[in-house]
Amino acid sequence: MDYLLHLSKDKKLKKLIDGSEPMRVTRQKDVFFYLILSIMSQQLSTKVVNTIRQRFLALYKDRIPTPEEVLATPFETLRSIGLSNAKARYVHNVAEFAVEHGLDPKTLNKMDNEAVIAYLTQIKGVGQWTAEMLLMFSLGREDVFTIDDWGIQNAMINIYKLDRTDKKAFREELLRISAKWSPYRTYACMHLWRWKDNKPVIAAKKK
Repeated sequence: MDYLLHLSKDKKLKKLIDGSEPMRVTRQKDVFFYLILSIMSQQLSTKVVNTIRQRFLALYKDRIPTPEEVLATPFETLRSIGLSNAKARYVHNVAEFAVEHGLDPKTLNKMDNEAVIAYLTQIKGVGQWTAEMLLMFSLGREDVFTIDDWGIQNAMINIYKLDRTDKKAFREELLRISAKWSPYRTYACMHLWRWKDNKPVIAAKKK
């Protein structure tokens, strides 16, 4: 694959990807459901997330609900499946935004990465990291570098012998290194996650 040849120009990254199975960035149609899963997944283990996901879908007869259906679901009902007060509010926020402004993947696909991030982070509860995960794993963008991801940072500290004491200098070095990976920074991140075995929970695909 083209990305393997390109990323292999980075000798340190090449050691990670040599002999590994090729990866593929794909698109998912349901941006709304992905955002809800993203919020549910924050700071939780995969096992807990799967349990909450199943309970959530059970509220709608084991199918993905519409934004209108989620908005009509009482706050207390969302709390009852294991969501915190904040997460239950954020799920309603996503549903309200989808109804009022839209989360059509066809529309989002016409936007560049920065425009998508700016659009989605209008929703209280959706930060830049969540928007970047959506760009990677829902919209299938190949050139996203999620600089604030702890797993990515830790992997790069190990591989490139970086020091995060000076936060500004550390971020500048992360950006300098990752710039060489463009236009395949998403794949680089995926290999770094695989190496550290800590792929974000919200990257898990729906059934």
